Amino acid sequence: MSQAAYKDSQLYRIRHSTAHVLAEAMLERFPGAKIAFGPPIDDGFYYDFDLPRPATDEDMTWVQERMKAIIRGGHAFSVREVSPDEARVLFQDQPYKLEAIDDLTAGRTDDNGEVVAGPADKITIYTQDTFTDLCRGPHVASTSEIDPEAINVTYKMPAGAYWKGDEKRQQLTRIYGTAFENAEALADYLHRLEEAKRRDHRLVGEKLGLFMLSPLVGKGLPLWKPKGASLRDTLERWLRQVQVDNGYEPVITPHIGNLNLYRTSGHYPYYKDSQYAPIQVDDEEYLLKPMNCPHHIQIYKSEMRSYRDLPVRYAEFGTVYRYEQSGELNGLTRVRGFTVDDAHLFVTPEQLLSEFKDVVRLIQYVFSTLGLTDFSARVGIRDPKSDKYVGDDSLWEKATAAILQACQELNLPHTVEEGEAAFYGPKLDFIFRDVLKRRWQLGTVQVDYNLPARFELEYVAEDNTRQRPVMIHRAPFGSLERFVGILIEHFDGKFPVWLTPVQAVIIPITDKHAEYANGVAKQMRAQGMRVVVDASKNRMGQKIAIHREQHVPYMLIVGDKDIAANAVSVRLRSDEDLGALPVADFLALAKQVIDSKSLELK
Repeated sequence: MSQAAYKDSQLYRIRHSTAHVLAEAMLERFPGAKIAFGPPIDDGFYYDFDLPRPATDEDMTWVQERMKAIIRGGHAFSVREVSPDEARVLFQDQPYKLEAIDDLTAGRTDDNGEVVAGPADKITIYTQDTFTDLCRGPHVASTSEIDPEAINVTYKMPAGAYWKGDEKRQQLTRIYGTAFENAEALADYLHRLEEAKRRDHRLVGEKLGLFMLSPLVGKGLPLWKPKGASLRDTLERWLRQVQVDNGYEPVITPHIGNLNLYRTSGHYPYYKDSQYAPIQVDDEEYLLKPMNCPHHIQIYKSEMRSYRDLPVRYAEFGTVYRYEQSGELNGLTRVRGFTVDDAHLFVTPEQLLSEFKDVVRLIQYVFSTLGLTDFSARVGIRDPKSDKYVGDDSLWEKATAAILQACQELNLPHTVEEGEAAFYGPKLDFIFRDVLKRRWQLGTVQVDYNLPARFELEYVAEDNTRQRPVMIHRAPFGSLERFVGILIEHFDGKFPVWLTPVQAVIIPITDKHAEYANGVAKQMRAQGMRVVVDASKNRMGQKIAIHREQHVPYMLIVGDKDIAANAVSVRLRSDEDLGALPVADFLALAKQVIDSKSLELK
């Protein structure tokens, strides 16, 4: 279900209404608590509170049971409009609501101080039972439309959040919950939630020895261990070759840049709050690179181009840095230093549609090769009421029209959602759904007329006039760190053979079989396989158990009979026993699986 469809659904109204019921129950449990806001989210809802004391598991159990009792009361959700002064009286003991009322009545201004929304002279409130809240809706007509056995306070240990997302403001207690249309759907969700905890990439990554985080290095700055580096390198080398085969040229750019570069692009001060502070170097200021595109633009601009030279396609695995709040950091999926499989194409307006479609096909190929087939597309366009976008309206219209035409010609199902554009142009995002039915935004393609204008890019057209190219920004993986984190959870650490860090382990039955094992390993390495020999003193059963836990695809046991037959006894990580195979036959099987990038083991 698209975000737009979700917001129009009965499930969205159920969750929004249940969030209000949560707030009512919390106020009963915590008299004197101050309430903020509680919107529906993808898998449920949350509500933020300023509590007089920390919440406990016992509190959350009580709150959930009280919510069910309120729901069974069949209370209507009534709506009315009040003046700002009436609203202030109603919420006189709720400072966060009073601040929100002030925001609504002041209106919203742009960077020049001009009012672009509001001010509001009427404020909408909703009431159910004893609870009233500032809210625009929508809600169910009555709590009788909510199944009390289909709600759950999802996280028994409350999380933290800052008021208005500002870490300089009050830290609030965020209570998460979820609601579904029936108990069966809730049970399925809770099962998936437990499975997600078991597959948590931080736990699996530690067990498999893929990456680590060190307080001495810094928060949000992962260190890749040898096995993780091998997995990452395999992904990178594969995509590099795919890109070369599709006409991309590699470039490398530095990790910092002059602040004026990002002022020209608009990334500074637009992203100032999520960037590290500028670094003073001699008489100039530099910035840890937040984006790769301004650097690629400088390479394009280093020489005059003819229309015959276009399209120009630059690709880089470029590391960028963002200052994420500490509370939002999460293993590999939310970090402060990450590598983007970035590429920027400089095309003529006539080439835009064809090149855009080729980029989409490349991303589809990448996803399908990895077995990520459950994805949808979202066209992100600008919100006409927002002031965060730059550039001329006509250029935005051209860029949006090109993306929509490409989707139509590719027969690509898609939704169109306002407010999801980049600040310089509309984009096409690929939303992947993993085995646990969670939605992740992965590949993205953006059409940009604005940065070429800001940097005054040109090419010589066929009629010898100077024309401006169009840029396409694209990244199939997005953040490589985040992508690997998603893959860990999607595959539960059981990666396809071509990706897995150790593809085979050879286990000699006794020390006298070690020489043969090392000889087989040498043959496999000569074929490009990643293989180790386990000559440890552990018993055979222990060795098999250890490597099964490491999800090694092939465990090859060698003893007297195997040596006599020049064979290996093959056991798969799935516990299937293939028996003894001639070494040449096993190599042929493994190479076919690896070279075809199969998701199977044989």
